[in-house]
Amino acid sequence: MTAHQTPAPRVAEDLNRALHDAMSRDERVVLLGQDILDPYGGAFKITKGLSSRFPDRVIGMPISEQATVGIAGGLALCGNRPIVEIMFADFVTLAYDQILNFLTKSVSMYGRRVPMPVLIRCPVGGDRGYGPTHSQYLHKQLLGIPHLTLFELSPFHPCGPLLEEILSGDEPAMLFENKLLYGRRVHTGGVVDDLFQYDHLDPRGRVARISIGAPADGDVVVIAPGGLCERVLSAARRLFLTREIRCQILVPVQLYPLDLTALLPTLAGAARVCVVEEDVAGATWGADVARAVYERLWRTLRHPVTVVSSRHGVIPAARVLEKQVVVQADDVYRAIAEDIDA
Repeated sequence: MTAHQTPAPRVAEDLNRALHDAMSRDERVVLLGQDILDPYGGAFKITKGLSSRFPDRVIGMPISEQATVGIAGGLALCGNRPIVEIMFADFVTLAYDQILNFLTKSVSMYGRRVPMPVLIRCPVGGDRGYGPTHSQYLHKQLLGIPHLTLFELSPFHPCGPLLEEILSGDEPAMLFENKLLYGRRVHTGGVVDDLFQYDHLDPRGRVARISIGAPADGDVVVIAPGGLCERVLSAARRLFLTREIRCQILVPVQLYPLDLTALLPTLAGAARVCVVEEDVAGATWGADVARAVYERLWRTLRHPVTVVSSRHGVIPAARVLEKQVVVQADDVYRAIAEDIDA
């Protein structure tokens, strides 16, 4: 970066700006959550400045996720477009009844389609030393619910267009935000670093493809959500520099339903496919992606799909122990290297 270039915004800044733009663009957008009002501005400062600028549409809520999501559903029925901030995704379990039995079912259970445009934002993930009840991924608990779309923030997908697309819909959605991403910068201009470049596979830009040099068939195609980009990139760099194993990384911003159409040409040309997730193995997003890949490509797959997940167990608070449970770059490196050596 030259002296006169402005650095790309950090993901937290980009998301905050996207929320400001969304509320400025549409007076129906309201924001609900705990500790989101200024001067605090949310546990991760994502809502900073919003209550000062839109005092009537930013509502501080009591410590009841069930009540917050239920009120958001009522606001949606009245024609609003609510955004709910859950302070930590772990607490989504407290609102599960409202999500499963009210928001999603209301779309179709009354004999006519009912708009229910509620967006629930959830900081997720470990590697922050927050302990077992503030560090989990909850993809598996929300996967496969009719009328519920799952998204995850990515440094390769600007927050503004993503929020605009989600808020223009008429069904409930979850937006997972890996806490490690908040301090990372958004990637711009097609260049990641001195080794990796990226582009987008589909016209809407929902799937980013990171590759070494010009996109080409690699030894391994890795599919991972946005929160694991840095770890997967670290593993891919090491695989290339130490083993000359070339990885292509596919990062879908919409996790479920996942449309494989844009991914198929890249997947079809790969010798191996690896899916990386931070959830604990068992009925997970990674397993669902692997199933979908098998259904579409089983005639041409040359090797089984590898799924890399966190270890089975409660996430410890001690950082040194947490890294032994939560999936790390070394785990991705080892899984791919062992698969190739097998």
